[in-house]
Amino acid sequence: MKSIGMVRPVDEMGRIVLPKELRRQFNIEDGEDSVEVFVDGDKIILKKYAPACIFCGDVENAVEYKGHRVCPDCVRKLNVIVE
Repeated sequence: MKSIGMVRPVDEMGRIVLPKELRRQFNIEDGEDSVEVFVDGDKIILKKYAPACIFCGDVENAVEYKGHRVCPDCVRKLNVIVE
């Protein structure tokens, strides 16, 4: 994992501020986007959140159905099961 040489303080509520340069680089829009938090051993990993298909994880073409994202390929597969 590459260090970018930035250190940010954690405030009393446990918050950190992502530097503007990083938000620009990863196209994270203030007030619009979210980030996912992962733990890998002793590392905390942040990733821009992208809603994905609940079945296969595809983020490109998933549409929302009853609060869940489903891609067209999985919809076709589900239709085959139902028929």
